[in-house]
Amino acid sequence: MMISRIKLLIAGIFAVGFLQMNLVSAQYKSTIKNETVLFNNMDAVLPLGKLDKYTITVCTQDSNLFRDFNDQISRYAAVTYAGLGSFDEQVKYSNLVIVAVKSEALTFPFIEQLVQAKMNNKKIILAVFGKGDVLSLLNNVKVPILWNDHFSRETQNNAAMTIFGGLSAFNKLQKTYSSSFMKGMGEATSQTRIQYGVHANDEINIDRLSKKIDEIAAEAIAEKATPGAVVMVIKNGQVILEKGYGYHTYSKKEPTTIHNIFDLASVSKIAGTTPVIMRLTEQGIVDLDKPIGDYLWQAKATNKRDIRLKSVMLHEAGFTPFIPFYRNLKPGDLQSYDSPTHHVKVADSCYLVNNYYRDVMWPEMLHSEVKPEGNYVYSDISMYVMKEVAEHQTAIPMQKYVQDNFYRPLGMKTAGYNPRDRFAKQDIIPTEQDTSFRKVLLEGYVHDQGAAMAGGVAGHAGLFATANDLAIYGQLLLNRGEYGGERYFETKTVDLFTSKQSLTSRRGLGFDRWDPNLKNEYPSKLSNATVYGHTGYTGTCIWIDPANQLVYIFLSNRVHPQVSTKLFNLNIRSRIQDAIYEAIAAGKK
Repeated sequence: MMISRIKLLIAGIFAVGFLQMNLVSAQYKSTIKNETVLFNNMDAVLPLGKLDKYTITVCTQDSNLFRDFNDQISRYAAVTYAGLGSFDEQVKYSNLVIVAVKSEALTFPFIEQLVQAKMNNKKIILAVFGKGDVLSLLNNVKVPILWNDHFSRETQNNAAMTIFGGLSAFNKLQKTYSSSFMKGMGEATSQTRIQYGVHANDEINIDRLSKKIDEIAAEAIAEKATPGAVVMVIKNGQVILEKGYGYHTYSKKEPTTIHNIFDLASVSKIAGTTPVIMRLTEQGIVDLDKPIGDYLWQAKATNKRDIRLKSVMLHEAGFTPFIPFYRNLKPGDLQSYDSPTHHVKVADSCYLVNNYYRDVMWPEMLHSEVKPEGNYVYSDISMYVMKEVAEHQTAIPMQKYVQDNFYRPLGMKTAGYNPRDRFAKQDIIPTEQDTSFRKVLLEGYVHDQGAAMAGGVAGHAGLFATANDLAIYGQLLLNRGEYGGERYFETKTVDLFTSKQSLTSRRGLGFDRWDPNLKNEYPSKLSNATVYGHTGYTGTCIWIDPANQLVYIFLSNRVHPQVSTKLFNLNIRSRIQDAIYEAIAAGKK
């Protein structure tokens, strides 16, 4: 008992040192000159906060004319687009309406419709581009107004970002206008979200960095390490690089774009399960120092009863690394059509017998072998267990919990499980041509066999998302729990989970971290002790670097058409990460 307490004390002291290294708050640094002027920001509506409380319609006089405005807004939120015709009917089911017009389109009849919409309890945000004198028509219209004196791609993007906090509002007028609210200064706001649009950067030669990453990505594709990839880099809250490379498959029919949805594999551990445990921990609903048996009745009669949840999160519970459940299927467990007895869809034209996870997989995990607690053995079973703990404590399915508490409020539009229920097949990057289990190309069904058999939702895998969604989550962590002007985690919770928490490994709680054994060059040769994140089997990773205020994301489908080790052999992900560090170092000289 005394030895255990000493170990815990040492671990706590060890963690504090790393916590101190991580205590770096977000440092937004914009290189964009924003001339958008904001007026009438009553109740500090802008920048918008949690997005799940809004049903948004964006109305413009011409969708082609305002394409840049619409596209920029789509980076932040799920919205419906409409024209100005039949305005009242088109916004009927929205509680937030964003209107963008050129100044000449601002007429009394339309202004009266805006007033009516406001009387119908809708929040109205008006973006006007052009002559400022026309704004005198709006003297008595009490809605937030964003104004730019000229219309361009840049001003459209900047106005859209100002609405969502990707850009702080300009607060000075260059001249005086007749409108009563334009005789003083505009209202200032702060940046609260990621800023889009790659601009010149004083710290980094973006063109040189882009060229280097292009070369590494081209090598990966030429060597057939992966048919395609997306790379995204966020520095100081600003996207400095965002590119799609290659194609969905080697047939080269569909180019890979930044809007494509990827199977994140084990990145699910830190972007799906871990934030749920973080929330439940700080609410006192889950105590990581308590054993599994305190939370799971079925575990009380097993060898897992007394294993602490903290050991599970650290992969030190002694669990077996992996159980190939699909190899134990019996004739009749799978069939090619949906039926009352086979309703678990694991791929196109492939259905599993009902309740297989409940009746076969989960009991097998509970009664699987356990080795002595305390040694680091990376195991998928760990997050199966944590998902069960979370769902038993909340009575809410994990996929619903993460959507309601994190993804929708944050504006993560694609993140979630079972994407084929929500998105077109062509939007999702295909993974393996499965020849051993499902006998079909996997398109929008999780690559991990166990996660698929669990209904597509598992603690260790199953999450799909775009790079943009992961960037939002990464920035939330980099901000130490805050995003979009709202707090999702206490600062100390983020610091605890992302810092080194083990005496036997580099791991944090759920999170992987920089390896202090420099010979391993993990996650890359030039990374540092503040870096945390995770990789995924399908060829994915996200790494957050507080010291450099950096989020690095790499998404690929390296398992297509068959599992290959070439992405590892060529060290693609790490070399791209090092290219970023080299660019940062060069900019500091």
